[in-house]
Amino acid sequence: MSVQTAQGARAPQPAPAITPTLRSAGKRAAFWVIAGVGALLVALIAMALSNASAVGGPPLGAENPAPPGGMALAEVLRAQGVDVVIADSLDAAIDLSAADAVTLFVSDPDDILGDGQIARLGDARHAVIVEPSFAYLQELSPEIGFGGVGAEEPIAAGAGCGLGAAERAGSVAGADGAALKTLSVPADAAAYTACFGDAASGSSVLVQRDGRLGAQGAITLVSDRAIFANGSITSAGNAALALGLLGERPTLVWYLPTLADVAAGTPSLAELTPGWVTPVMVLLVLCGIAAAFAYGRRFGPLVVENLPVTVRASETMDGRARLYARNSERLRAVDALRIATVGRIATALGLARTATLEEVVASAASATRSDPRRVRATLLDEEPQSDAQLLALSDRLLDLESAVQAATRPGDGHTDIRHSTPTDSRTERMEP
Repeated sequence: MSVQTAQGARAPQPAPAITPTLRSAGKRAAFWVIAGVGALLVALIAMALSNASAVGGPPLGAENPAPPGGMALAEVLRAQGVDVVIADSLDAAIDLSAADAVTLFVSDPDDILGDGQIARLGDARHAVIVEPSFAYLQELSPEIGFGGVGAEEPIAAGAGCGLGAAERAGSVAGADGAALKTLSVPADAAAYTACFGDAASGSSVLVQRDGRLGAQGAITLVSDRAIFANGSITSAGNAALALGLLGERPTLVWYLPTLADVAAGTPSLAELTPGWVTPVMVLLVLCGIAAAFAYGRRFGPLVVENLPVTVRASETMDGRARLYARNSERLRAVDALRIATVGRIATALGLARTATLEEVVASAASATRSDPRRVRATLLDEEPQSDAQLLALSDRLLDLESAVQAATRPGDGHTDIRHSTPTDSRTERMEP
């Protein structure tokens, strides 16, 4: 079977260049840049707010001038002749505070010391513990508990308070009018003196245990560090109470526990980490590197480029025809011819692209004044059983298309395909 075409080859057109520019890349990355900057700003603000209290040093640090620090109290004590010694370890603090003329001041808001280390603080002759945690109370004064929060207004020393420093202070208050934390003292605790609280509820801001009644030294528990802080030490009688408690003896050991005091033998981060974490992290890093190499060189969508060589349509059709002939695919070949013919007839008749085959048959039969059954058989029903029948059907398809084009051409009359002369198949064949 020989099939030819009259279509001409169209010259290839150069593909448009879509190499990404710096401006286009910037527009695509603008969202992520803005999101990253916003996230960075939020993180910086959060860090600033969370670390505002640590500016200048730890809370109640003797060298911290910030509102939570204790530099103001330390400087006033030095001006009054008290030798303020800053201890950098628990051992140094215990050694320095073993004498009677020494007061040990302890503030551990992060609860760094363990139970055994807290118990060693009881060896001091006189210790002032600020904001004791549950562990401190259990080790040093198990009879004392937490009393909640007191009133927002200044709290008076009370009639039952027998401590000179508390009586001279008169009252204490929290920072910026905030309520002070309190401790709970049971009614049968004879060894303790409570001040600045409610006798009915047993809550007090200051609780002192007399060291003469036991083997350990005197311990003063102050429930709120606002009494000693720079920002609130001038409220009510806070300054008088702080100076009275810490300035009674010529030497004051100022001790704030740090991570250096953590007991030896504490497992490190590597020891606490499960064994599968390291290989998983290595695998994730390798996956990230592989993904970077895989997608890093793609600067945009793929570009469709025209081929530099143009293959003539007749060569493609000749090759397809030889394949059909070699495998005796007559029905597939005639289907290709019919599909192309139906499309061209529908275009010549002005039918829509969605028109059905029945509409094409009816319109073609009406235009050529032919029998619709004959037109339908040519376009659909007839199945060739030999190469001769295939060539004859190809001729009838060509005649039908020519008749339709002649009937729809302006100024031409209608042509009946029943009386039309078949075209010589040796000289022309219809293009599928």
